[in-house]
Amino acid sequence: MDRRTLLTTTATAALLAPGFAVRTAPKQRVVKDYSGLDAVPVALERRPITTEDVSDAVGGWSGAVSIGGGRYSMGGQIAAPDSLHLDMRGMNRVLSLDPARRVVRVQAGISWRDLLDAIDPHELSVGIMQSYSNFTVGGSVSVNCHGRYVGRGPLVNSVRAVQVVRADGRVLELKPDSPIFRGLFGGYGGLGVVTEVELDLEDNTRIRRVVEQVELDGYPDHFASRIAQEARVVLHNADLRPPGFDEPRLISWISTEQPATVPERLIARDRDYSDNQTLLWMVSELPGGKRLRRGIEDRVLERESIVWRNYEASLDTDSLEPKTRLFSTYLLQEYFIPVGNFLSFARTLSDVLRRRRVNALNVSVRHSPRDSRSLLTWAPTDVFSFVLYYKQRVSERASREAGVWTRELIDAALANGGRYYLPYRLHAARSQFEQAYPEIRDFVALKSRVDPQGKFRNLLWDKYL
Repeated sequence: MDRRTLLTTTATAALLAPGFAVRTAPKQRVVKDYSGLDAVPVALERRPITTEDVSDAVGGWSGAVSIGGGRYSMGGQIAAPDSLHLDMRGMNRVLSLDPARRVVRVQAGISWRDLLDAIDPHELSVGIMQSYSNFTVGGSVSVNCHGRYVGRGPLVNSVRAVQVVRADGRVLELKPDSPIFRGLFGGYGGLGVVTEVELDLEDNTRIRRVVEQVELDGYPDHFASRIAQEARVVLHNADLRPPGFDEPRLISWISTEQPATVPERLIARDRDYSDNQTLLWMVSELPGGKRLRRGIEDRVLERESIVWRNYEASLDTDSLEPKTRLFSTYLLQEYFIPVGNFLSFARTLSDVLRRRRVNALNVSVRHSPRDSRSLLTWAPTDVFSFVLYYKQRVSERASREAGVWTRELIDAALANGGRYYLPYRLHAARSQFEQAYPEIRDFVALKSRVDPQGKFRNLLWDKYL
């Protein structure tokens, strides 16, 4: 028996010892992300429930290790072929909560929705999160998520500490001044397994929806003077809708003392979204569907809406779920553009989407201040983010066609001094990736120190490193 076979056999035996909840397939275990487009065969899958479980698993396994949470990244960022896959969703507990200090510590596999359930009775809310609550906290760390929270930027700005398991199984407690801490945010599991996260919290308040319309070329100034300077604005985004993607519809949520028009503090978990699914199908498949959607949405937004902040934070991805992914799937892309180049990129984006006949349902624009805390930052300066939501057939041909126009949009972002977001399809050329993230050289150097054997892998890092 050679050394490689001996190590693998020994590691497998250790993982199958009593106390380890390992699931093995007779021949092949396949891990899929939310899009359903990538199916990655892994050697073993384990769902740990403690940091010690993670430490034992990683330290006792000689091959590749991949990490998954809610699995909402859409390009294989959660898995690597023949790896030990850690499904972190078993680590879903609140470990400590200090309402007076507004600090919470959680296991990394907890969903934001479960966290909201725990803190809502204390009149607290999260400081920064993405728009939907199904994601895991650890997964949000790995992509350095952001949302519609005005002036707050990416998640790294609200994290006080993280616990991480290194490639050798050692457990580290890290603060924001640690180089590894900086590398974990937007590091997509390349440096280690995040097992615990300590977050700052904020007050849960009532918020009132305000809807406005502005000209495309006037939006940056409007945001700077009317949105960014108004301390009461909690959430904000501007929607660019088809066919022209050139008429920003602004949606802001402003703190208010008025009574809520929706009595529920959180969206019901068992809510029926079948009407949403039908509308999405009609919008994306029927002639005139997009005009129909405009009319319905405009009528909805005319209504007075005052909700709790946690209600808006508890949005569920089921509201966007297709009836089936057999023929088509819904995907996201995102581009981060310096504020001064907003109009130039917006016009190019519109041109590419129309010329390439992309079945785009919406482009949501948000703002983020400069991020100086994370290594692979997507906001090296103040940026507007363009979040593109589109529908794509599941065929190889459709994927190739999407790759063409995606690379065109990446070129446009780069030409405007911007960057693109890494949680999505891996269409970017390596040269585009390296131009968008020149800090990758520092990341590779850091990875070589903390993971010298390259144990932590996934399809993203396999392609670009």
